[in-house]
Amino acid sequence: MTTLHINGKDRQVDADPSTPILWALRDTLGMTGTKFGCGAALCGACTVHLNGQPIRSCVTPISAAAGQKITTIEAVTDGGDKVGKAVHAAWVKHDVAQCGYCQSGQIMSATAFLKSMPAGKLPSEADIDSAMAGNICRCGTYARIRAAVADAAKTLA
Repeated sequence: MTTLHINGKDRQVDADPSTPILWALRDTLGMTGTKFGCGAALCGACTVHLNGQPIRSCVTPISAAAGQKITTIEAVTDGGDKVGKAVHAAWVKHDVAQCGYCQSGQIMSATAFLKSMPAGKLPSEADIDSAMAGNICRCGTYARIRAAVADAAKTLA
């Protein structure tokens, strides 16, 4: 039994310690907001935050997360996270999602990026592109993603 601290609550997970966080979230805990994409940490669909840093949950074992803070898309977009709320609102405003499959990972990466920015500093397009480079959008909505991240940054400044 592994205790994971997810979205501010301790959750017991009865799984092998090598089980990826993604499968503990989806299969054991029924939290399906985090998506499976490639299974090799290449696409970013499975992005969650571990102690505030974006990680690929498809390759990170639950043993590495024990005693750490895991944050998922459910917590980032529920309205209680100021940055997540701004990013989510910008996503809707800019009609970013097309098929929507990668969007939870995209939002998680964008939120972590904006939280890492110095207060009052607006990111350049190059900053945004660099921060979001690990997330693939099969529909190609990169221009809308960039616009949404920039808009969320302005909202938060």
